[in-house]
Amino acid sequence: MTYKVKNYLNSLFSLQRRGIKLGLEHTKNLLKFYDNPHEKFLTIHVAGTNGKGSTCAYIERILRSSGYKVGIYTSPHLLNFNERIRVDGFSISDKEIVSFLDNSLKEIDKIGSTFFEVTTVMAFEYFKQKKVDIAIIETGLGGRLDATNVISPVISVITSISIDHAEILGDSTEQIALEKAGIIKDKTPVFVYQQDNEVLDIFQKKAIACNADMKISRIPKNINVNSKGTQFTFNNQDYAIPLFGSHQARNAGLAIDVINQFDPHIKYDTIHKALKKVFWPGRMQKIDQRVFYDVSHNKKGMEKTFQTLKELYPDKDIHGLLCLKKDKDLISLKSLILKNLKTLIVSEDQKGLLLNSTILAKELARLNIKCNKVNSIKDSIVILKNLVKKNSSIGIIFGSHYIAEEVFHAFEISFDNYYI
Repeated sequence: MTYKVKNYLNSLFSLQRRGIKLGLEHTKNLLKFYDNPHEKFLTIHVAGTNGKGSTCAYIERILRSSGYKVGIYTSPHLLNFNERIRVDGFSISDKEIVSFLDNSLKEIDKIGSTFFEVTTVMAFEYFKQKKVDIAIIETGLGGRLDATNVISPVISVITSISIDHAEILGDSTEQIALEKAGIIKDKTPVFVYQQDNEVLDIFQKKAIACNADMKISRIPKNINVNSKGTQFTFNNQDYAIPLFGSHQARNAGLAIDVINQFDPHIKYDTIHKALKKVFWPGRMQKIDQRVFYDVSHNKKGMEKTFQTLKELYPDKDIHGLLCLKKDKDLISLKSLILKNLKTLIVSEDQKGLLLNSTILAKELARLNIKCNKVNSIKDSIVILKNLVKKNSSIGIIFGSHYIAEEVFHAFEISFDNYYI
């Protein structure tokens, strides 16, 4: 990475100090500066609390395998900022990031744009330049006032809803569902994940108000999670994905419904082969013989993580390494930790983005949760690996996207061209 792009990315990341400004005005102003690039290609818009990134990955891979030129915009990244913006699997280049910021820094400053607003417009401008046929757009936070909600998608998609970012979106699933329902547009089909009736009712009311056809994705049958991934039956056809978990079968089923709506001519064989190739790092990713890394960071996400581990290894003890952001609700995680983990290690990242391990350990102690505090992820992983090896058990590293670089480095995992 050149000095110039490092400098520019530092400038971009510094915009995070402006916080999260929920609202569309800044995004619209910056888009106008670029002659509204988001109007030049088709989009599919995906919101939700858990599973939206995976669902985007399934949709993108199927469309790409079907001959479409496909852009995808997701967040956060795991290793490099460039991962957020990709076309046909290839990330935006450093040169293209520099070019965009060269043209727009003065305008960004004038508008007072935030990090996510700038990144969103960068993605749309890049997709326009690359002349994509369609782009899969994941919301950042919420839906109604999320910077991505300037688009007019051909299909809206809402995945599983649970409580996360309560201080911004609300402290009940109903309040959060109202925010996510904001991506439902007039006369635009919407597909939703099968979940609590209270949540579905909110989506249905919004769909009726928008005269939008809402379809609830059915739960796949014959779900089998094993060492090869997950196999399932959906619409009387058999599929296999390399990702682990019953929830991933449901995310894939939702993606299949979206594909059938967008282009009914895409054949089963194409979908079947494409799903086998999906790679979505950090989601129950096996990084060693019996060690997994999962970015789950809220109660519902962690429930699925532990459920999957129990499906894979029903008789094995589980040792965990946990790192968390400051805004996470530990009380809601207490029973999950006590019920599922034989040993808990807590640590912190090198960049100081996450909760200090001393503070995290003290908070857990107040909840009567015993843990082993280790100041570095590298040292924590050595301890975890020894526990797993010594006891012939399972290890799970979980709680955050922000530790991915340190985790992959510790396990000597190379991710060159890993989305291709």
